[in-house]
Amino acid sequence: MDWRTLAGIGLGFVVVWVALVLLLWVFRPRNVGLREMVRIVPDLLRLVRNLLSDRSISLQVRVALVILLVWLVSPIDLIPEFIPVIGPVDDVIVAVLVLRYTRRRLGIEELRRRWSGSPEGFALLSRIIGSA
Repeated sequence: MDWRTLAGIGLGFVVVWVALVLLLWVFRPRNVGLREMVRIVPDLLRLVRNLLSDRSISLQVRVALVILLVWLVSPIDLIPEFIPVIGPVDDVIVAVLVLRYTRRRLGIEELRRRWSGSPEGFALLSRIIGSA
């Protein structure tokens, strides 16, 4: 492998990283603090589990949710987790994008029906992923 190939691979990673950061900027949750987002994680995990176990949910949605879970537990990230503040950015981007995809495919009412957390938690989730 020559230096041009390695430079091309490195440039590809940089382009993907910049694209993800731009996506976070465009799709970032408005008026949602980190503390609020952390509070809904257990309810969100229950929602994902419920959606994955429901065979009436389309295969495409379940595959997207599996990809999200694999991405979140994978030790390989575009932005290493040990970098303060921006370390989890790629995880947040992927989570928001997959959850928005899920909302578009199922509808907000279907997600509300499956939500086992508090109404306030669901309102927060709706603000993060959009409710329309």
